[in-house]
Amino acid sequence: MNTATSAANLAVPRPCFAYLRVSTSEQGQRGNGLEAQQQAIATFARQEGFEVQEWVQEVETGKGTDALLRRPRLAYALKQAKRRKAPVLVSKLDRLSRDVAFVAGLMSEGVPFIVTELGSDVDPFILHLYAALSEKERRLISSRTREALQAMKRRKVKLGNPSRSSLRQASQKGVIARQQAARVFAESMRPMILGYQQQGFPLRKIAEELNRRGVPTYRGVGEWSATQLSRIQRLLRRD
Repeated sequence: MNTATSAANLAVPRPCFAYLRVSTSEQGQRGNGLEAQQQAIATFARQEGFEVQEWVQEVETGKGTDALLRRPRLAYALKQAKRRKAPVLVSKLDRLSRDVAFVAGLMSEGVPFIVTELGSDVDPFILHLYAALSEKERRLISSRTREALQAMKRRKVKLGNPSRSSLRQASQKGVIARQQAARVFAESMRPMILGYQQQGFPLRKIAEELNRRGVPTYRGVGEWSATQLSRIQRLLRRD
């Protein structure tokens, strides 16, 4: 056994707290999502040298800037983490919230959050960016859904048993919303991509740099590739 391996084996695991959340009591009763969240956090903690001091679960909505008042388990996790000077681990950023103001408020508490799907070296700016994009996408999809329902009501379509054409139109509205969200994301990436291109970086090298810096992809999972960047460029050219 070499010295490096011995040192790794003797390293003391760093303490952390894990936060799991689902949105409704029905989800909580069925356990939807909780097992997947726990597995993702456990795998990350093991690979990164963390030891989970406590698993904190909650069944509550993530909407609204006052959500912390309605989420006592998250407040508890914050208090315990601050006392132990430890981070709070979540599997995805939306387990905290899709509301950028709420996420920013949590960061001001002085407790570091680590989103396991993004990695441990993602700086707060990237988390703010990802939260803002998630919030924008949620608003666009919500708006398109409301518009589709209102259109169905104007045509006196029974919402409990919508016609096939109405469902198709609602689906088309959702597609448009997702396309708009993709364009918003592409615009947010424009300055960064342009900056690298001005340095003479090809798309493959830009993708490597984005992955190295921990910049999240549009879906927040996986790694950047030249193909993804090429798609973003096509979106920007259309605008």
